[in-house]
Amino acid sequence: MEERPFNKILIANRGEIAVRVIRTAKELGITTVAIYSDADKEALHKLLADEAYYVGKPEPKESYLNIEKIIKIAKKANVEAIHPGYGFLSQVPEFARRVEEEGLIFIGPPDEVHKVTGDKIGARRLMYENGIPIIPGSLEPVTLDDALNIADKVGFPVIIKPVMGGGGIGMSVCWNEKELEDAIEKASKLASSAFGKAEVYVEKYFPRAKHIEVQILADRHGNVIHLFERECSIQRRFQKLIEEAPSPVLDEEKRERITKYAVKVAKVIHYVNAGTVEFLYVPDLDKFFFLEVNSRIQVEHPITEMITGIDIVEEQFWIAAGYKLRYSQNEITKKGHAIEARINAEDPYNNFVPSPGLIKQYLPPSGFGVRVDGGVYQGYVVPPYYDPLIAKLIVWAPTREKAIKRMLRALDEFIIEGIKTNIPMHKVILQDEVFIKGTYTTRFIYNRDIVNRVRRYEYKPKRLPLSIETPTTTMAEEERKIEISLVSAWTLSGRLHYKNFIKDENKWRKRGMMKAQRA
Repeated sequence: MEERPFNKILIANRGEIAVRVIRTAKELGITTVAIYSDADKEALHKLLADEAYYVGKPEPKESYLNIEKIIKIAKKANVEAIHPGYGFLSQVPEFARRVEEEGLIFIGPPDEVHKVTGDKIGARRLMYENGIPIIPGSLEPVTLDDALNIADKVGFPVIIKPVMGGGGIGMSVCWNEKELEDAIEKASKLASSAFGKAEVYVEKYFPRAKHIEVQILADRHGNVIHLFERECSIQRRFQKLIEEAPSPVLDEEKRERITKYAVKVAKVIHYVNAGTVEFLYVPDLDKFFFLEVNSRIQVEHPITEMITGIDIVEEQFWIAAGYKLRYSQNEITKKGHAIEARINAEDPYNNFVPSPGLIKQYLPPSGFGVRVDGGVYQGYVVPPYYDPLIAKLIVWAPTREKAIKRMLRALDEFIIEGIKTNIPMHKVILQDEVFIKGTYTTRFIYNRDIVNRVRRYEYKPKRLPLSIETPTTTMAEEERKIEISLVSAWTLSGRLHYKNFIKDENKWRKRGMMKAQRA
């Protein structure tokens, strides 16, 4: 029999990432076990897995965040290892530790690594002590007085960030003392509510900067390699929308510089498995600054796979099983250009509010160089309880120019009816002259007035002759109406972030920055 890293694994996640892990596992001959909540009884990951076990109510804390329930299922199913995907428990040290305590293997970094990477300010200190450039700012949690002193030293604008957490929650840009005072109070309250820890820190904010990350692989034998970089500067509410690999602005000297930093970071923290080291690149200074380490597989990992030909999930399996890296650095080459667009169930014409509901038509694009990583299908009901990401559209082409054209063609072909999606926003972004040049920064959505341009954009999606109009067999129409009307954490998060987005956008308008800085 052909060698395989495991015989049976459990995927402690849902949606497209669970589907993604299941597919690679099956190709290796690994039996897959899924978990599902009440809201996911008809989910694609449940249907594709070899076995599926009910984990709890729709609310994440009752299901996908319930460590002991998941461990119990894993023991019952007699699996050897657990893959956490991304989000949920993927970066929770306690989960990784409990998995190991039960004699199972965690397909990801050990809890010691998660502890280091989860403490953002501790990671900043560690990088500073080891000669990795960090953004000017605090090395300890700050009070208001501390923050004001640091702002005086590094100069406004500054950004307030929670010590724990992620996803842009609690982050706020401040342009003066009054805004800093308000932001400290609000960020502390939000961080306490969302992450259980109110501590915040302050960094210099660079309006003209690019967000660039490096994919790394590291084994338990001290070997570390990189799989080149990804450009992730197209962001809204500090959350990524479009990513591409390689970065359109890095030459070979800059690429060598950032990848060396990333490998050094991984070695400093004794990293194991797949991960991403994130940097801020300031073109005006030609400097890279360490941001953080994401100790899990990233949403945007497919574009790295497309340019390198390496299945990152498969490598996660072999590393977790104790094998040495199967590639040396000089064997890693990149070819062509890849772009990923995150397809979210949200309404770009109505403040990007979530759009759960019945998918009446679904036909993903295909063709040479087109890949869709999705977790939905025609007739599926998108629940309101979870992240709005329903699919990732990935394209590859020999050149960036061809990749952009291929992505636009694929977006035109993508049929999703019954719910709203952010496809119109992607089309506006991809046709923008600054995006085409590749000189865009993290302020692109603001500077190019993308939100208002999307509202004026006439999007006429293609439709199929037939569509699903009747309820699915396992959920009555009235139950669906009740479910969709629920106010979920997802909905509240979207509203909260949008208010901050509009407030920040108005500040920029008043300062005339929209016209002055077009990139």
